[in-house]
Amino acid sequence: MGKTRLEAFSDGVLAVIITIMVLEMKVPHGSDWEALQPLLPVFLSYVLSFIYIGIYWNNHHHMLHTVHRVNGSILWANSHLLFWLSLVPFVTGWMGENHFAALPTALYGAVMLMAAVAYWMLQNCIIAVGGGKDALLAKAVGHDRKGKISPLLYAIAIPAAFWNQWLSDALYVAVAVMWLIPDRRIERVMAE
Repeated sequence: MGKTRLEAFSDGVLAVIITIMVLEMKVPHGSDWEALQPLLPVFLSYVLSFIYIGIYWNNHHHMLHTVHRVNGSILWANSHLLFWLSLVPFVTGWMGENHFAALPTALYGAVMLMAAVAYWMLQNCIIAVGGGKDALLAKAVGHDRKGKISPLLYAIAIPAAFWNQWLSDALYVAVAVMWLIPDRRIERVMAE
């Protein structure tokens, strides 16, 4: 099977996720700067989640450039990733509305951790279909340090939400910043 429908469906789902997140931000009733102040946590959680969704879209786009055909395992692994990403608007809104309280922040991390695991599973399905260790994607990701560090940082941030809110939030931001730096591995391998 070709990959066109998989790409189109994934792009559509990610676009809807971003749309839902922005629609969750309510317009303040006042017209002064003080009216915006209570919305700051909601806005900050939106910015963080928008960055995460953008990172997933970007990496998903690059990863699918290495794919020539898809099978059922890739379709299901992709759906698994989209499931976890579709929960991002809920946990983003809950975390922002509750000013980064412990439980919503921990659940945010759990969703991010599961999305990272789902992405790893999709990546491995693509590698398996593409020829295993000789697959283009396998050569591109190599040891995948960022892919291994991210779940570890999420796993630390989740319980940290209950005892050190600043550490938890800082770890979520650190993972986003780590992935925000452009990753040229796939582009390099594709150019060779």
